[in-house]
Amino acid sequence: MNFDKELDARGLNCPLPILRTKKSLAELAAGQTLKVIASDPGSVKDMQAFAKQTGNELISSAETGGEFVFFMRKH
Repeated sequence: MNFDKELDARGLNCPLPILRTKKSLAELAAGQTLKVIASDPGSVKDMQAFAKQTGNELISSAETGGEFVFFMRKH
């Protein structure tokens, strides 16, 4: 999947992945996509809640080898 910016949040625990995601999205223009890689299992629910609260679109969420990859489109 194409993305405009990548955020490596591996090794960070809640709430840091969400805080860094928020900061990274602020640097993007509306319609651009952010790829987030996290290692915290709690980030799955956190990303879903963050998307609902902010109106940003969580395009996809996947787990690979203990890492979680999210694609979020800025509204």
